[in-house]
Amino acid sequence: MLETLRNAFKVKDIRKRLIYTFLMMVVIRIGSELPAPGVDGDVFQQWFASQAADGMGFFNAITGGSFEKMSIFALNITPYITASIIMQLLTIAIPKLEEMQRDGEEGRKKIVSITRYVTVALGLIEAIAMAIGFYRGGNLTSEDPLTVIMVITGLTAGSAVLMWIGERITEKGIGNGISIVLVINIISRMPQDLMTLWSQFIVNKSIPKAILAGVIILAIIVGMVVFVVVLQDAERRIPVQYSKKLQGRKQVGGQSTHIPLKVNTGGVIPVIFAQSLMMTPVIIASIMGKGNGTGVGSQILKGLSQNNWCNPSQPIYSIGLVVYIALIIAFAYFYTQITFNPLEIANNMKRAGGFIPGIRPGKPTSDYLNQILNYIVFIGAVGLTIVAVIPIFFNGVFKADVSFGGTSIIIIVGVIIETLKQVESQMRVRYYKGFLND
Repeated sequence: MLETLRNAFKVKDIRKRLIYTFLMMVVIRIGSELPAPGVDGDVFQQWFASQAADGMGFFNAITGGSFEKMSIFALNITPYITASIIMQLLTIAIPKLEEMQRDGEEGRKKIVSITRYVTVALGLIEAIAMAIGFYRGGNLTSEDPLTVIMVITGLTAGSAVLMWIGERITEKGIGNGISIVLVINIISRMPQDLMTLWSQFIVNKSIPKAILAGVIILAIIVGMVVFVVVLQDAERRIPVQYSKKLQGRKQVGGQSTHIPLKVNTGGVIPVIFAQSLMMTPVIIASIMGKGNGTGVGSQILKGLSQNNWCNPSQPIYSIGLVVYIALIIAFAYFYTQITFNPLEIANNMKRAGGFIPGIRPGKPTSDYLNQILNYIVFIGAVGLTIVAVIPIFFNGVFKADVSFGGTSIIIIVGVIIETLKQVESQMRVRYYKGFLND
């Protein structure tokens, strides 16, 4: 990784892209510290501290602490992520959008443009809901309508600016703009989390216990990172043979290749889907001042919050963990189904004269791909579940109160690997251009 970055800085164009990306990261962190106009920050932080056990940890982690500080970037890129998910689902349901997706670059630009509008609309809706909650909770500096409008405008604009920054990083930086915004937010919280682990398990402990705790914490983090790297790169290669064709007096074709099926086909998306579905009711109830009672609804909300799972003193709430695992597996299959079409691949292979050895072209090939896909998707979903559940287990049993978890590690490792691949690809393209120019 370090060698790739060192070589990248030797190329002028890539060096400019890296510096541009770094400057945009600085802008993001500055914006995350600027308080949102109209919100009483001190009162809100007290409220947030009282709600920290109700599922706000992950939401605060992906916003880089912006939500806790109620900065102008408090909504962060969550509206964009939600909008992208909605557009992916609508592409399957609406033929017009599916046609746009197949129109190549022009169609992709139209979908991106629609996604922007949906992002701003969702940001506005979330900002209105939060402003109403703040108004009812007395978290505003003033109760006049102009203050409410100012809060709504500031939060919506902050989300739109972050979306713009992400797109600029994709265009003028090193790519993966939105993902990089998400990663820099998560990484910014890690020093504080490591300090929490340090003070909780190492400080004021006897030397043997402190060393043992440090070794265990380091082993868990390193082990999870290695496991995620293996999970992200693992793939099942399906061999494909192309028939020879007669062109003039020569036979062409006949080469062998393969279809790479990634074990973790959905990436971190299934975990984000599942976590969002579980946490959304909890966050809405917290903002609206609900969920702190003893009724059935409050108990259900506590069961949905991962901070209450794996707690030996309250095992009933761990039912939510079972639901969470089931959702991860279900969303892994669902997302794979909407992004990977075995029948289309089988038909394309048939038209090109390709076939899988021992499998007839057409529908038998599609059925075979489906069978293999279902098998490896389950393995990938189990791997995702393991990474997602380990931090939850330690948080519940040992009270390791940190905001980053398996989801954060999957996001960080996945984005870093993909970004390095893009940098290497850009370097390779420039190398070939230079070679051809010579």
